[in-house]
Amino acid sequence: MLYHLFEYLNDLGVPGSGVFRYITFRAALAVIFSLLISLFFGKSLIRILQRKQVGESIRDLGLEGQNEKAGTPTMGGVIILMAIVIPTLLFARLDNIYIQTLLLATVWLGIIGFVDDYIKVFKKNKKGLAGKFKIIGQVGVGLLVGTMLYFNSDVMIKQKVEVGKTVIMGKSIPQYEWQETRELKTTIPFVKDNEFDYADLLWFLGEDANKYAWLVFIPIVIFIVTAVSNGANMTDGLDGLATGTSAIVGVTLAILAFLSGNYVFADYLNIMYIPNSGEMVIFISAFIGAAIGFLWYNAYPAQVFMGDTGSLALGGIIAVFAIAIRKELLIPIFCGIFLAENLSVVFQVLWFKYTRSRTGVGKRIFLMAPLHHHFQKKNYTEPKIVTRFWIVGIMLAVITIVTLKLR
Repeated sequence: MLYHLFEYLNDLGVPGSGVFRYITFRAALAVIFSLLISLFFGKSLIRILQRKQVGESIRDLGLEGQNEKAGTPTMGGVIILMAIVIPTLLFARLDNIYIQTLLLATVWLGIIGFVDDYIKVFKKNKKGLAGKFKIIGQVGVGLLVGTMLYFNSDVMIKQKVEVGKTVIMGKSIPQYEWQETRELKTTIPFVKDNEFDYADLLWFLGEDANKYAWLVFIPIVIFIVTAVSNGANMTDGLDGLATGTSAIVGVTLAILAFLSGNYVFADYLNIMYIPNSGEMVIFISAFIGAAIGFLWYNAYPAQVFMGDTGSLALGGIIAVFAIAIRKELLIPIFCGIFLAENLSVVFQVLWFKYTRSRTGVGKRIFLMAPLHHHFQKKNYTEPKIVTRFWIVGIMLAVITIVTLKLR
């Protein structure tokens, strides 16, 4: 909103109003405002939740310090959502398709998580929202996001194409120019010519492959959004774990978005230049500020839990953001913590069922799943587990950035 106001003032010649055209300036404001909203609104919300006795009900899993968490206010994800949405509305260009898509995913998944938390807390149903309805909601947002990113004419990439050669001092120098294309290309890490077109999966359609590429692209978007949002949800089991990990991922995405949205850096790094994607830096800056601000209250010992209201939204935002900047194939790297948590549950269940069918007695790979509970069972303290997971997350973030040059 303020961007459009200051753009109008700049057209009128008001001195200093042009500063809002700089993405870095608005990103800094987004971080500051999201931090302030998290810190000040968070304190008030915690008091309200305590008065309403909106506390977490804890299942007895035999974990150290578990029972002390009972009664801790939950549904704190509302703090995160407000700290993301409000600064974005204030400082981002609201006519930008990427901002619109991210806001839609944030609100949609936030509502699904809120309904789940509401059923658990107020209806006293520990199962919360039925799993099938969660999946339907996640599939729905994936379908909308995939449709918006595929069919909107503002979603495109620019690539340098050789248009001729010039002879200088006897040497033939190729000449390039940026050309727009609406191809569904994405980035493959650690590969020299690191671009892959989803339309190539429909090679058998010949020239019609690009026309029907949405048949492949949209299901992939649905899968990624569902997987990453569930991964974040499973990671939210220790104080500050999901929040800190999300902040680390957010910083990584901010760097990737800034580079992809700037043709100078895109040209230097030989990566896809995505026009208008730089605007997403404002959104992800608010995301980072919201996560860090919430961590103030969510760090061990937590004063509030985010609940599904926050975890589903955080994971969904990360997935949609990565898809929008054509870096979804990097998700297994920079979201390695989420992936490990997800796979630990999948492998645990599959191995248990397999061994039970073969021997009659189910066996387990981990002492308990998700993975962070395994380390709790090994008597690691909660802060140590969380800190070490953060360190791994930072290492994975560095590896992700390195992929821009290491091919």
